[in-house]
Amino acid sequence: MKRRDFVRACGGGAAAVAMQRSALAAATRDARPNILFAFADDWVWPHASVAGDPVIKTPTFDRVAREGVMFTRAYVSAPSCTPSRGAILTGQYHWRLEEGANLWSTLPAKFQVYPDLLEQAGYHVGFCRKGWGPGSDTAGGRTRNPAGPRHKSFEAFLEARPAGRPFCFWFGSTDPHRGYTWRSGVESGMKLQDVRVPACLPDHEIVRTDLCDYYWEVQRYDRETGEMLKLLEAKGELDNTIVVMSGDNGLPFPRCKSNLYDLGTNAPLGIRWPAKVKGGRVVEDFVSLCDLAPTFLEAAGLKPPAAMTGRSLMTILASGKSGRVDPTRDHVLTGMERHTCAQAGTTEGYPMRAIHARDYLYIRNFKPERWPAGTPEAYRDIDGSPTKKYMMDNRDDPKVKPLFDLAFGKRPAEELYDRRKDPGLLKNVAADPAYADTRKQLADALMAELKATADPRALGQGDVFDQYRYGGGGTPPKKAKK
Repeated sequence: MKRRDFVRACGGGAAAVAMQRSALAAATRDARPNILFAFADDWVWPHASVAGDPVIKTPTFDRVAREGVMFTRAYVSAPSCTPSRGAILTGQYHWRLEEGANLWSTLPAKFQVYPDLLEQAGYHVGFCRKGWGPGSDTAGGRTRNPAGPRHKSFEAFLEARPAGRPFCFWFGSTDPHRGYTWRSGVESGMKLQDVRVPACLPDHEIVRTDLCDYYWEVQRYDRETGEMLKLLEAKGELDNTIVVMSGDNGLPFPRCKSNLYDLGTNAPLGIRWPAKVKGGRVVEDFVSLCDLAPTFLEAAGLKPPAAMTGRSLMTILASGKSGRVDPTRDHVLTGMERHTCAQAGTTEGYPMRAIHARDYLYIRNFKPERWPAGTPEAYRDIDGSPTKKYMMDNRDDPKVKPLFDLAFGKRPAEELYDRRKDPGLLKNVAADPAYADTRKQLADALMAELKATADPRALGQGDVFDQYRYGGGGTPPKKAKK
C-alpha cells in the first residue's frame, strides 16, 4: 500500500500518520521477543499477594502470575547476591564459577553470560541499578558488568535502542535489601496483627514491624516494575516481551538469607509472554534460576552453550499445563560458600549443599566445626536488623532460645527435614533411625549430582573456595567462642 492510500484508508490527519508510523515500525521490527528481567534484591517466596500473603500488595507480580505462569518451587543456586547472580547470568551452578562462587568476588571472563550471547545475536542489552555483584566487574578479564552496559534507567535504555532491534534488559532493584526505614510499613497502613511471622522467628512486635518494613520495600520494587510494563504497553511491545520477576535470595532475617532453608533459597518466579505462553497457570515443578539463561537463549532462537547446567523452561512454558508438568523436575540443588568475612581469624566461609525434594530437604554441612552465622558475638552472616538485635538481646528467654540456637548456633554435618510434618523446617531428623534410608538416598543423590557437575566440594578440592580473595573490605573477627 502506498503512503497516500494508507493515510486515506485511515481517515487522514495526524492520527493516520501516527498509525502509519506504528505499522511500518511493526513491519520492520525483529520478531524475536524482548526480554525484561525485573530482579529484586532479597525477596523470597511466598511474599506476594497472589501467593496468599495477607499483608503485602504486589499487583504487578500478581498480573505477571495471572497472565503468565507462576512457579511455586523456584530456587536460587545460592542464597547470597554475587553467586546467585553469577549463576543466573551463566546458567551454571555457582560452584562451577571459581571465584564467582563467593560474595564480593569476580566472575572470570571464560564463563559466558547470556547478555553477551544475545548481544552477539543482535539484541540491544543493558541493565540499571544492581547488575552482577557485589564484586569487581573487571578483575576477571571482563570490560563491563556481566549483566551488560549500565544505563541510567529503563527509559534511557529504550531511547538508546537501535530501531527494530529486540532488547534484553536487567532491572536490578535494590529493594528489599536493607537498610529499612523503621516503621515505614506500619505507617503505610500495614497491620501488625495480620503479619504471618515465619516459624524460624520469634513472634514479637519488633519482628512484625521489621517484616512490614521489608514488605514495604518489596511493594516499591513491584510498583517500579509495573511502571516499566506500562511503558512497554504504551509502545505496543508488552505482549512480545518475556517479562520475568524474581528475587536473588532470601529475606534478610536470621535463618533466612545466607542459609539453604526455603526462606533463604525459594524465590518468587513469574513469567509472562502472551505471544507464546498461555497464562493463568501455576507450575509446581522444581526449577532453578539457573534455568533462566538457557530459556532466554532458546526463546531468542539460540542454542544454549553445553557448559550450562540449567535447563530451558520453554517446554514447560509452551505446554499450557499447570501443576506437575515435567516428572524429571522432582528436585533442585542449592549451595553456599563464603558470604561475608565472618569466621574468626580467616576469610573462610561456611560451605553447604542441599537437595530440595517434595517431601524432604537434605543439607550437607562440609565444615560443621565453623559457625553458620559467623563467629559470636557479631554473627556477620546475618544482616544487622531490629530482629537480629532482639534475638541476641533475648537469647536466654525460653520463647526465643530455641529459635536463637537454630539461627545462630553450630549445626551437625547433616540435616534432614520432613516437609510433611515440619513445613517450617525446624526439626532436624537426620539422626533419627526412622529416616535412615531416606537420609542415605538423598545424601547419595546429592553427592552424585555434585560430582556430575564438577563441584570441587564433592571432588575433595573444596578448600579452593576459601583461598579466593574477599573483596568486601574489613577484617575477620578476632576470636570465636566455643
